[in-house]
Amino acid sequence: MRVVIAGAGAVGRSVAGELLENGHEVLLIDKSPHAVSVDRVPEAEWLLADACEITSLDEAALERCQVVIAASGDDKVNLVVSLLAKTEYGVPRVVARVNNPKNEWLFNEAWGVDVAVSTPRLMSALVEEAVSVGDLVRLMRFSQGEANLVELTLPDTATLVGTRVGEVAWPQNTALVTIIRGTRVLIPDPDDALAAGDELLFVASPERERQLEDLLSPREGRGERGERGEL
Repeated sequence: MRVVIAGAGAVGRSVAGELLENGHEVLLIDKSPHAVSVDRVPEAEWLLADACEITSLDEAALERCQVVIAASGDDKVNLVVSLLAKTEYGVPRVVARVNNPKNEWLFNEAWGVDVAVSTPRLMSALVEEAVSVGDLVRLMRFSQGEANLVELTLPDTATLVGTRVGEVAWPQNTALVTIIRGTRVLIPDPDDALAAGDELLFVASPERERQLEDLLSPREGRGERGERGEL
């Protein structure tokens, strides 16, 4: 698989290193001469250019790549790169880094983004996931299809404890992906009974998250999620 990464900072280089270890072809683009450090990722291709310019993306041969990763430290740049990659070159998969969580709402299909990765939000979500029981935690948002990867640890008091997966009337547009039980990762089976302490991972549409949370861990006084900001 050929991957183009726009932004050769610490994040871009780290992602490039991981992809190269997995056998993929990687091209790193950055307009800053200081960021183009070939010796740090010698196995990758490098291009000193502005990824927001069509001529630069032509030189990078974006039409031949399967994935574009917009990994710069500037949300405006990442949005422009994502839009150009999707609309001008038809790149099948566009992943964009969100630097400011208040801008996350912009990183959607309209801007060519398939997957938006917000490092601050992801870090806070992982902290919440580690300490929260009974609260739905967003781990990642998939812009294509407007769905989120969410997690909830089933509390002892949940009415669904002991209920078989196949007997639960799950909300529409939600899918139970896996059950983490202790050190085991379980593929959900209709005959599996839910247990207290199970970590349940779902792909769910945003409008169904509240309903899913109420089903798994009903309680009063839950607040609304999400806020919008400006670039």
